Amino acid sequence: MANTSVSYKCPNCGAPLSFQPGKKTVTCEYCNTEFEVAAIEEMFQAQNEMAAATAEAQQSQWDIAGAGENWTPAEISNLHAFTCSSCGAELVCDENTMATECVYCGNPTMIPKRFDGKLKPDYVIPFKKTKADAIAALKNFYKGHYLLPDNFTANNRVEAIQPMYVPFWLFDSQINAQAEFRAKKVRRYDSGNMIVTETKMYNCQRAARMKFEKIPADGSKKMDDMYMESIEPFNYAELVPFSTAYLTGYLADKYDVKAEECAPRADKRVENSAIDVLTSSVKDFNSVEMVKAAVVKDVGKVIYALVPVWILTTRYQDKPYTFMMNGQTGKVVGSLPYDSGKAFKYPAIAALLSMPVIYLLASACM
Repeated sequence: MANTSVSYKCPNCGAPLSFQPGKKTVTCEYCNTEFEVAAIEEMFQAQNEMAAATAEAQQSQWDIAGAGENWTPAEISNLHAFTCSSCGAELVCDENTMATECVYCGNPTMIPKRFDGKLKPDYVIPFKKTKADAIAALKNFYKGHYLLPDNFTANNRVEAIQPMYVPFWLFDSQINAQAEFRAKKVRRYDSGNMIVTETKMYNCQRAARMKFEKIPADGSKKMDDMYMESIEPFNYAELVPFSTAYLTGYLADKYDVKAEECAPRADKRVENSAIDVLTSSVKDFNSVEMVKAAVVKDVGKVIYALVPVWILTTRYQDKPYTFMMNGQTGKVVGSLPYDSGKAFKYPAIAALLSMPVIYLLASACM
């Protein structure tokens, strides 16, 4: 059977190769041979090209007209089968999976055909946090949350844990920002047997030219934008030129949201940040109110990068709870269940129960 995927194996002993967090090389865990990233890319280039050609030939011959009635055409187009080059098992992935792991033999597997028709990432941030780091960070994440049910913490087991490279668009831009504020100063003083309140109003205008670099916006529909923004920041000083060697042993998605679609989110973040800077410059007043603001952006540059994320799933009372950890810094975010009975033990917290009870929490583990 012709292979439509490529298993990255050690040329010395045949064992699976994987990129180890914190290292600059791809290492064989069995014979400890280390390979430079460029060497791995060159070594498997021919296999990648052959697998991509085979996948293209197979896809052109597939007839999905007779697919089961329970599948819609859209669902069929999003699911594709590939053969593992190590054990021959059939792998079923969605249309955006570029790298995965064979569930039968555990070999890291690339699907080169998935790189077609999409932009190649400019950079990647390699994983620094390991699976053990992710599990430890999750346990630490539970600490200090007094409304957590006892059974959740006592019997909690991680059902699934996956490392994934998530596609991100990074926007650079220069902007001109202007804002007008109405500020108030209040002074009270004694005058004879009277207390005088003196109020002065000021019109404050601010303008600045600012430069923003690498404003992030994830390019995956599957990843919750709120979660992705909550595990920021990433240290972009550690971006390295993209190579498929960094994907060995990890899941990797290609973008399904174009940069043009993500641009409004990035623009809004830039606008909010610029206004915050201008607002913070209006000091020494009792109150400050923004009257109007305008932000004009120059044409900027966009970078396509993959960033590391650990995805952990646990279950409580038949309900899944998902947590995500920044694979570079160790910052964890997720939603937690609560025990309403415990709220009576903590009166200060009980008042919060009138608010939504599924709340987003974050912690950092450096």
